[in-house]
Parts: sequence; C-alpha cells; structure tokens
Amino acid sequence: MEGETFSRLGNGSDQMDPKVVQTLQKGLVQVQTILDQNRLLINEINMNHESKVPHNLTRNVGLIRELNNNIKIVVDLYTDLSSSFIKSFIDVSSNGDDGDDDDHGSSSCGGALKSNGKGCHKRNRVA
Repeated sequence: MEGETFSRLGNGSDQMDPKVVQTLQKGLVQVQTILDQNRLLINEINMNHESKVPHNLTRNVGLIRELNNNIKIVVDLYTDLSSSFIKSFIDVSSNGDDGDDDDHGSSSCGGALKSNGKGCHKRNRVA
C-alpha cells in the first residue's frame, strides 16, 4: 500500500525511482520504530510518576533523556528524508525535457526551493 502511494508521486508518471522509494520506506520504518519505542518510554515514565516511589522517579530522569534523544533522532531522520525526497524531484525536473526553462535548483539557486516546492528562477546576468 505504501509503495503504491509513493509510485504515484512521480513527475506526472506512474513510476518513481525505486531507490527513492526504498530510501523513503527505510527511513519511515526507522521513524516508526523509534516512535513505538517512545510510546513505551512515555508509558513507563507515566507509571513511574504515578507510583511516586523515589527509585522510580529517579529512573525517570534517564528515561526522559532517552526520550529526548529519540525525538532528536526522529527530527534528523525526517530532515534527511525530506532532503532526499526534494532532491529526487529536483533531479527528475532537471533531467526531464519538459520544455520549461525554469532553473529548478541549479547551482545558481543553491539548490533552494520556494515554499510552493518549485525551484527558484534566479538568472545570472552576463556582464
């Protein structure tokens, strides 16, 4: 089902680079694994807090640190996934011959995208 969704995201076609799909799926599985672990950590933190047992409350310090670290990892994974996904579309746009003279993230643009997901249209002036 997920693969079907990704295959429809291509540049007007029904196919997407299998490496991109594999990268996205692998990253999303990693994220889901960490989120599942976070759910367990949160449940344990809540039980320890409700117990009010000093040892359990002390243990929460380490659990909360682990939870915070996991959140940082998830943010990094989403950042990497987003970059890979955007790069794949820039590559498809720059390799495709759509007759469009847009710059789509070339070096004159620094690979930047506008908020609408399109590449910048900056042109270098010839002196």
